[in-house]
Amino acid sequence: MRRLLYINMLFLFCCTVHAQVLPLREQAEWIDGNTADRLNNLLPELMQRSGIDMWVLISREYNEDPALKTMLPATWLSARRRTIIIFYRDPKTGSVEKMAVARYGVGEIIRPSWDMNRFPKQWDAVADIISTRKPQKIGVNVSKDFAHADGLDHTDYQEFIEALPTSFKNKVTYSEKLSVPWLETRTEKEMAIYPTLTRMTHAIIAEAFSEKIITPGITTTDDVVWWLREKIRSMGLDTWFHPSVSTQRNDSLSFEHLRNFSNRPTDDVIRPGDLLHVDFGITYLRLNTDVQEHAYVLRPGEKEVPAGISQAFLKANRLQNILTSQFAVGVTGNQALSRALEQAKQEGIKASIYTHPLGFHGHAAGATIGLWDQQQGVPGAGDYPIQENTVWSIELNAATLVPEWGKEVRIMLEEDGFFGKDGFRFINGRQTSIMLIPRPAPNQGD
Repeated sequence: MRRLLYINMLFLFCCTVHAQVLPLREQAEWIDGNTADRLNNLLPELMQRSGIDMWVLISREYNEDPALKTMLPATWLSARRRTIIIFYRDPKTGSVEKMAVARYGVGEIIRPSWDMNRFPKQWDAVADIISTRKPQKIGVNVSKDFAHADGLDHTDYQEFIEALPTSFKNKVTYSEKLSVPWLETRTEKEMAIYPTLTRMTHAIIAEAFSEKIITPGITTTDDVVWWLREKIRSMGLDTWFHPSVSTQRNDSLSFEHLRNFSNRPTDDVIRPGDLLHVDFGITYLRLNTDVQEHAYVLRPGEKEVPAGISQAFLKANRLQNILTSQFAVGVTGNQALSRALEQAKQEGIKASIYTHPLGFHGHAAGATIGLWDQQQGVPGAGDYPIQENTVWSIELNAATLVPEWGKEVRIMLEEDGFFGKDGFRFINGRQTSIMLIPRPAPNQGD
């Protein structure tokens, strides 16, 4: 019976308004336009700032460098054979030459630069480009601290070094100072669309955490999880991780991070009096969201969230403010973490912070501000400084003793925000009160 009810719930997709999501052809046009904008207007600035005047990206089909993959045309679902892209910044003019040492140009912007009549071997063409332009620093994507900047595989690295003219071998450097900013920096064009992504994410969560989808005593947490997966597919969206839905309730179980992240009970029946939590994000136009919010299932006769849980939620909101007040250019992720945790401690908030950048990837390149199991700081990625024009997933939790339940409750929040020249702001607001299931009817009387 419960399964039949769940199947019937899927038909609610028909009522969804899909107008916000562009047709695939228009999505491809936007992606390619955005890539051109980044290559023409952002890349020259980043290359000048990094001091790297030649950036060499190498990938073979189905083993794409994460940075290179962001430069492929929308109609390319992978690299082709061995795709080599070379960017060279002329020190005199500041202009950037964009070359594809491949059998094809990489879209309209990165033009084919391999004369196979002169250089039957691809690596010889690469060597000629380097010898002709005489770069002072040749950046390759190798990084100890950032997987996103570590996309050059061992075979391609070896063959590249072997093909490199001897006089240029000592000019090869790791391009972390270029590849990470390329991935983490958001443009005006991208920030014009990001509110749409976050708005859709919030709207989907609000629908999932409603009486339209949840029938207490029947619907399970896994039912809601799969509803979310079906929902985004029906809208023409994608996701970068499998959603999760979990419960905290008035029982003897205490919160435990590992259980919440990896050993969560499946098909947990949602009951009246449950505090629900969701972790959910979408992928659209090569950008990602990551949101965690809460809902409370009213017991018979209840009209609001128990006071102790509401107070716990306010502490988590306050912790968000404490953390985002630490954002400043040049402050490292570890510094922001330690300062925020110290202030939270002074204010009596039992805090855990594990905030990360967001953009082309869900767990994106840039400064890491804590991990749930590394609250003393994260070596390497946590030592990276916060930069302007970056998007963040403000992810954290605050533990509070709830008198009504006689135990600690963890309010786990995650909201997406932007840090720019005017400071930090949440892109589409944030949850400031717990959703109710069912929603109160308008003008509901006693």
